[in-house]
Amino acid sequence: MQITAAVTDGKGSFQLDAVELKPPQATEVLIEMKASGVCHTDYDCMQLWKERDPRPEDFRRVGPRASTYIMGHEGSGVVLDTGSGVTSLKAGDRVLLNWAVPCHHCFQCKCGATNLCEQRAQLSDDRFSWRGKHINTSFALGTMATHALVPEQAVVKIDVQIPFVSASILGCGVMTGFGSAVNVAKVSRGSSVVVLGCGGVGLSVIQGARYCGAERIFAIDVRDSRLAMARCFGATETILADRADPNLSEAVRQIVDATSGRGADYAFECTAVPELGPAPLAFVRNGGVAVGVSGIEKSIAFNMELFEWDKVYVNPLYGQCNPARDFPLLLRLYDEGWLKLDEMVTRTYSLTDLASAFDDMLSGRIAKGVLRIE
Repeated sequence: MQITAAVTDGKGSFQLDAVELKPPQATEVLIEMKASGVCHTDYDCMQLWKERDPRPEDFRRVGPRASTYIMGHEGSGVVLDTGSGVTSLKAGDRVLLNWAVPCHHCFQCKCGATNLCEQRAQLSDDRFSWRGKHINTSFALGTMATHALVPEQAVVKIDVQIPFVSASILGCGVMTGFGSAVNVAKVSRGSSVVVLGCGGVGLSVIQGARYCGAERIFAIDVRDSRLAMARCFGATETILADRADPNLSEAVRQIVDATSGRGADYAFECTAVPELGPAPLAFVRNGGVAVGVSGIEKSIAFNMELFEWDKVYVNPLYGQCNPARDFPLLLRLYDEGWLKLDEMVTRTYSLTDLASAFDDMLSGRIAKGVLRIE
């Protein structure tokens, strides 16, 4: 069948074009896409991914040449068809997609680190054809398209009433932020938390900290509008950072003063600004936990004194997602009115307006943008 998809051009840009898609085989699932989240990772990878790494988790930033592939790794839609070996899904099921799929058999899965699976399922290049050549999909999903063909293990059935737009953002940004607080840092009840950057991921960290019972949640951002959203999502106190203060020294002083001269128990970096990679260490007390949520992949100079004394810095992947555990919880929390997802989506766009979505995201005008695919 022929679909429409956002395809990278191999030069750091993209175009909407026709792609030929083969019918699902074995354990493959054909999805009619309804919504796709727009993420910084989509933009970064469009610019920097190399030509054909063997597995999505092995992609490395190696230079300016980008690969040619179908974009998008957050999405939701409806099952159209399944391969003969698919047992957990049927046509008509409402689903969301998850890019970190555990095999449950490899070394990492047996250690309990399913988000680090070494044998993650993905389809072969010959399932998709663009302009006479085989191409693959971003993170084995390719959600910025009218249809997606994915492994059965990447599909999460939706069993609550939730708009596709809201469901689409669960499979990366929300899981990354919420999981960083709940699964990685394991924020303790009554604790103090600092969140640097209040975009979609930062807002999800705030919700995760609130779920864990944190008593004080400090949100820090350079935009008043983001801080207003942070309060709606559970921040108890906000600090407007100064762009002219690259080390956030004034914000650090305010946090230290607010915590009896000690520093916060936890701090999360959610800015994706390389220079702020070490920043959460400056906000936490001795023995505190700093988490680099945004996944900065760049060499950064660290002052080792920031680690004194007994501070821990963690750079986790995808909030240590365990799909069987985490997505039912997130969907239940949404259904109960506890998890804010509808409110996180600042604006929606058509697939043809992806360039505007990237522009709004990069300029900071939105917390989270989503493509409505019709």
